[in-house]
This record gives sequence, C-alpha cells and structure tokens, in this order.
Amino acid sequence: MISQNTLLIIALTPLLGAFLAGFFGKVIGRAGAHTVTILGVAVSCGLSMQVLWQLLHGAPAFNANVYTFFEVGKYSAHIGFLIDNLTAMMMVVVTFVSLLVHVYTIGYMADDDGYQRFFSYISLFTFSMLMLVMSNNFLQLFFGWEAVGLVSYLLIGFWFTKPTAIFANLKAFLVNRVGDFGFLLGIAGVLMWGGSLDYAQVFSQAPMLAQMQVEIFAGHEWAVPSVICICLFVGAMGKSAQVPLHVWLPDSMEGPTPISALIHAATMVTAGIFMVARMSPLFELSQTALDFVLFIGATTAFFTGLIGIVQNDIKRVVAYSTLSQLGYMTVALGASAYSVAVYHLMTHAFFKALLFLAAGSVIIGMHHEQDMRRMGGLRKYMPITYITSLIGTLALVGTPFFSGFYSKDSIIDAAKIASEHGGWIQHYAYLCVLLGVFVTCFYSFRLLYMTFHGEERFRHPPPHDDHHDAHDDHGHHGPVEPHESPLVVTLPLILLAIPSLLIGYFTVGPMLFGKFFDGAIVVNAAAHPAMGAMAEEFHGALAMAVHGFTQLPFWLAFAGFGLATYIYLLHPALAPKLRKQFALPVRILEDKYGFDKLWIDGFAGGGLKLGRFFWKAGDAAVIDGVIVDGTSHFIGRSAAVLRKLQSGYLYHYAFAMILGLIALLGAVLRWPA
Repeated sequence: MISQNTLLIIALTPLLGAFLAGFFGKVIGRAGAHTVTILGVAVSCGLSMQVLWQLLHGAPAFNANVYTFFEVGKYSAHIGFLIDNLTAMMMVVVTFVSLLVHVYTIGYMADDDGYQRFFSYISLFTFSMLMLVMSNNFLQLFFGWEAVGLVSYLLIGFWFTKPTAIFANLKAFLVNRVGDFGFLLGIAGVLMWGGSLDYAQVFSQAPMLAQMQVEIFAGHEWAVPSVICICLFVGAMGKSAQVPLHVWLPDSMEGPTPISALIHAATMVTAGIFMVARMSPLFELSQTALDFVLFIGATTAFFTGLIGIVQNDIKRVVAYSTLSQLGYMTVALGASAYSVAVYHLMTHAFFKALLFLAAGSVIIGMHHEQDMRRMGGLRKYMPITYITSLIGTLALVGTPFFSGFYSKDSIIDAAKIASEHGGWIQHYAYLCVLLGVFVTCFYSFRLLYMTFHGEERFRHPPPHDDHHDAHDDHGHHGPVEPHESPLVVTLPLILLAIPSLLIGYFTVGPMLFGKFFDGAIVVNAAAHPAMGAMAEEFHGALAMAVHGFTQLPFWLAFAGFGLATYIYLLHPALAPKLRKQFALPVRILEDKYGFDKLWIDGFAGGGLKLGRFFWKAGDAAVIDGVIVDGTSHFIGRSAAVLRKLQSGYLYHYAFAMILGLIALLGAVLRWPA
C-alpha cells in the first residue's frame, strides 16, 4: 500500500533542499548547499524506487487529494497525487537523473560564484517536475508546468552577465508563453465541457465528450475532443520544443551544462510527451488531433536533425539531437503508441543526459572550450569521457542491444504499421523517421570523431570564419592542455552509461508488450492497431536485437556511420571542401530554415513595429499632440486673443458694458411672457 506521507516526502524534500541552499546559502556554505540538496533528491529518488517496486509487486494505484484550494459551486481545485506505473517510472527517471546531475555539478560549478544559488535552482526544478508528473488534476499539472518553465528561465540565464544568456532565457520564456496559452485554453475547454479538473472525472466523461460539437467559426463545427487535444498539444509543442516552437531549445545551451542535461534532455522537455500519454483517453477520441501530432513530430524528427550536421558547438549538436529525438517520441504519440513514446522518453533520458554530461566533461577538460574545431584526439587524454560518450552515441543511433535500439526501433515499427493503415500523413511520418536514422548516425559520429579522434587541433590558433558559433562559457580561446575530469564528474557518466547500455534489454518486454501501463494508458486497438501488431511480432529482447541487424533502420544507421567515418575520420580535409561545395543547403541549415528570423524579426519585430506605429500615431500624435498638448495650445491661443480685450482704457470697458446691456435687454424683451 502506497503511503500518502511517502509521496509528500518525495515531493517536498527537494523543495526543502532548495529553500535551505537558496535562503541560507551563505550560512551553510558551499558544502552545506550541495549536501542538503543532494540529500533531499537522494531521499526522493530512493522513495520513488520504493513506490515503483510496490506497484510492480501488486500495490494498487494511488489517487487521492491531499489539500483543497477552493470549492466554488460544482467546481473545486486540489493538490493531489495520481501514482500508477506511468507516474512512478517518471518519478524514478526524474529523481535519478537529477541526483547524478547534482553530484556532477560539484565538479562542474566548483569555481563559480553562484554555487549555492545553482544548487537551489536545480533542486527547485526537481520539486516542480515531481509536482507535474505526480498530479491528479489539471490545475496542479499547470502549476508544475509553469514552475519548470520559470526555473528553466532562471537556469538558462544563470550567468546573467552574459548578454547571450539573457537573450536565450527571454527567448525560452516568451516562446513557451505561446505554447502555454494554447495549453491554458485546452484546460479551460476541459473545465467547460468536462465539468471538472480532476483526471479521473474528466476521463470518465470521455464517451460524452466524443458526442459533443462546437462551432468555433461560423458554419464550421469541430469535435470537442479535437479542440481540447489540439490546444493541449500546443502546450506540449512549446515545452517539448516541437516545430515551430522549437527555437528556444538550442539557444538554451547558454546555461551551464548540468542544466542542459537535467532540463533539456531528461526531464522538462519530456513533460509534453508525458502529458499527451497521460491524456491518451482524450487523444484517442480525435483522429484529427493525432494526425496533427504525427505531422508535427515527423517534421521535428527529420528537419531539426539536419541542422545538427552543420553545428560546431559540441553542446548545440547534442541539443539538435534532443529536438530530433523529441520528434520521434511525438511520432509515437501520433501513431497511438503512447507506451513506446514514454519508453523512448525513459531510455533517452539516460543516454542523452550521458551525452550532455560527457560534453560538459570535455568542456571542463578543454578549459571551457566548446568549439569542436578546436578539439580532436581527446580520447587518450580523457578515456573515461570517451568510452561513456561512445556508449551514449551507440545508444542514440539505435545500435542493437543498446537501450536506444529497443525504443527507437519500436517507434519506427509503429510508424510503419500506421502508414499501412493510414493516409499521406502516416506515410510522411514513416519516411521522416527512416531518414532521421541516417541523419542521427551521421551527426553523432561526426561529433565523436571531431572531438575524440584525429588531429589535436587545440594546439592550433582558433578558426576564424563567418559562421564561428562556439559559445564559450568563460571566453577561453588560448592554447589548452586537456585532462580527464575529476571523479565527481566521471562517476555520473559511468552510472548513466550502465542503463544506456542495459536497461532496454531488460525492460522492453514488460513495458511495451506486457501489462506495465495497463490502466495508465488507453488505446483504441481497433482504430489504432500498431501496438497489437508489434506485440504479435515480438519474440523477446534477444530475438528483437538479432532481427534488428537485418532491418532497414540498421542499414541506414550503418550508412550514416560509414559516411561520417569516411569524411571526418579517414579524410578530414574533405569536410571543408564539401561545406563550400554545398554552400546553399549549408547556409539554409545554419540559418535554421529562417525560423529564428521568423520569430525574432517577424513576430517579435513586427510587434515592436506595430507598437511604435501606435506610439507615434496614437500616443504622440493623438494623445500628446491633440488631447494634452492641443488643449494647452488652444487655451494659450484663446488667452492671447482675450488678452487684447484688456486694453486698460476706461472708455473701452464702458463701451463694452453698454453693448452688453443692450444685448441683455434685447434678450429679455424677446423672451416670451
């Protein structure tokens, strides 16, 4: 039986650590700050594992309110917990990755003045994420949703003296407001048509909601589930960085590397994926919404991955990889393979956190150099970082037997089955995820070769070109002598490499084809047969991996590996020549398809121009020019005219009095009796 007190401790211990490190950081010092926050997250992680263990051994799911905010008529708002296998798995992933990031931060932020503040922020983030995934109602979900956005803003702009960091955190905050507006509309729709904010009550209304129509535009009726689900997914597009609301995530690499791993790989950006999976009873009511999800996910998976090919900043390559993998998860959601999406969320959390932390280890070893063109040959200087990076890369590209293979291959299978039973959107999605395999493998091994293999370029002067895009944390560009990172940095890499290598093999059967998500995820098997068809073909993790060597995704990945090896390992002088030869597509990818210009120069710039127009035409011309200044000018001119009547001559005044008397008498005589 899951205890309510246990759940409160899981959620509140990271908050307590954040409070102590944030408000009493100077009193408890650096060691005190990392001790209280690590202890809080460790307690939360241990208890989360205990809760998952209880659920796996027969404990019933927990769903109860622990505090009531308000009750107004038939509406009420609560703090409550819904703990089933889906939630418990997310709790373990969030707290485990967070714990390792906390330990890693001791080494990475050792020389930073904001040491205690950073620990306070990442512990506060852990609390916010736990409140999001543990919620049993939409109001608490929205609270956690906004809280992780706020802490993300604080962490991206952690180095607040860097203009690029301030620009990045504002960009992240404002782009997410666009998505969150849609999310809030979706919650409002749930309350209006479902009559409640409680998950269980709303899901029980699903058959009734399926029959409801709403006329948004005159003469055009929409199914209520479609309206609700599309609005909710707009929120997921912002938080999980889907095209076109993806532009904030690469820039968020301006923050310290530990938050890149915690927020932008393992937890916050997966909140949208988790939310759609949790809302599966609603999304299953709307094929329109699922098609929309599928199209957006497929577009993100392939086209953002292409941008990673031309990046030279080591963290930004991994960031575009994250965008692409989030697209893969979204494709699974659109194919109604919700369990596959969440499964890839879990495996991806381990190997992508590993890759980000390994990138941070390289940055430490290179004295805060991030440009891969200033690296090369680091494997002999940083063997632990190299081996763990290699494991993370092999997991990312979907190498059979590695964790990423089981989840990524399952997404591709789900997209293939959906394409056999669907229309052009399903075919487009299948094509995108297939091509994405080649692209992912190419840029992943490009990163590995440019960083760890080949010539030691860090002894050369830094490159100078029009597209130098390394974002150095501390502005170091001199000659460097690389070295392996300390144990507090390499130990989390090793602990993340283990699940990146093994967890897929041991969990694919029960999580995808067993009863792990029963009761948490709902699928209309008749309309969406992907999971059923995959279950029929599944004959164990070993057979799946062996069979994977014969499948098209493996050979596409092998082709990407071969091309990257040929260009960046065997013939490195070929890379700049190809870059010049394909100058136009490279320029398009470096410009990120113009999305940054669209948002910054288009929407934001257009808003500024509109504001300036109203300021000049309204404020300056009408309000200041006519109402304020015009009134004073009118009074001044009137006074100038009236002043001339004050001549100072007595006969002028007598004459005026006589004229006034005549006018008065005339008016009296004409007035009717």
